[in-house]
Amino acid sequence: MRIWLFILICTSSILYAQKSDEDSVKKAVNQLFIAMKTSDSILIRKSFSKNAVLQTITKTGEVKNENINDFVLSISKAEKQSLEERIKFSNILIDGNLASVWAPYEFYYKSQFSHCGVNSFQLVKSNNEWKIQYIIDTRRKENCKK
Repeated sequence: MRIWLFILICTSSILYAQKSDEDSVKKAVNQLFIAMKTSDSILIRKSFSKNAVLQTITKTGEVKNENINDFVLSISKAEKQSLEERIKFSNILIDGNLASVWAPYEFYYKSQFSHCGVNSFQLVKSNNEWKIQYIIDTRRKENCKK
């Protein structure tokens, strides 16, 4: 009987730690979208790791790189509350200091639907804090659930 209690306690601790990490990963991703909505360049920079990479896949399959500094500048110039990206956390995988997030999204500009797609995030945990290391996304105007 004691062995089962021990196994139950260990399993509960592991599941709690996993849930806690998942919540922290979600918080790190959501921080980016809060920063975009509020045009907060400081919070945007805080969302990313030092050497983060941004990429998007075009309709033709070409991968385009986006400079982080250009991204931060463009967001900081946007009218506050004009950019809104609504995401759904579809899948979160965590192994130690690495997390992978798959998140379908819809993007709105001044409350008007613009496009949809999927964000794929890679996050790293450093100094007990999750940061976005890599984002690649798709963008389309058709086949979007609204």
